[in-house]
Amino acid sequence: MITERLYGILVDSFGKILLPGLTMTIPLTAISFTIALVIAVIMALIQFANLKGLKQLARFYIWVIRGTPLLVQLYVIFYGLPGLGIVIDPFPAAVVVFSINEGAYAAEIIRAALESVPAGQMEAGYCVGMSYLQIMRRIVLPQAMRTAFPSLSNSLIALVKDTSLAANITVTEMFMATQRIVARTYEPLALYIEVGLIYLLFSTVLTKLQSVGEKKLNSYGHHKKA
Repeated sequence: MITERLYGILVDSFGKILLPGLTMTIPLTAISFTIALVIAVIMALIQFANLKGLKQLARFYIWVIRGTPLLVQLYVIFYGLPGLGIVIDPFPAAVVVFSINEGAYAAEIIRAALESVPAGQMEAGYCVGMSYLQIMRRIVLPQAMRTAFPSLSNSLIALVKDTSLAANITVTEMFMATQRIVARTYEPLALYIEVGLIYLLFSTVLTKLQSVGEKKLNSYGHHKKA
């Protein structure tokens, strides 16, 4: 039962939780995902091109990152590196870890999408005099990214929720803001439900944007075929 005191706490805390979401959680997600996409495309192209040596390095990076917990990676970078004299502030440390972590997963998504493009597309490009890089940039990669879009969108939504782990390295995002309010008000159940609903709100908006993006990409694809 919601008492008048609890109602007042929830109303008062909503803005105090939402603000770090808009000023910290969303920027952290956007910056990390953008860098992750760059890493992912490079790793995927290296594997797709079967570049000896570099491909093994890419596979090693993906193997290590996907095989270790994100929370451990955060602790290694933020709490471990100072032992080597490398000190990184909380927000940049979170960006580094989320970018590297997400980049490994997105690389596999993009690699699979690249491999799904028919080999005849490459041959057709060579027949009209295109170089390998031109074929990749103009033909293969655009098709692959359309294929990868739904999976990458799901990864973005997951990343929004994963940013709550940044509270463990003192990044003042939504979850840490909620923890501080809980410590002051002693109302953990209601407040954690409230922050969960705010995460749900963010995820729902991204899901709607994903749906719009998929429809536009599908219509663009049909237009190109026509």
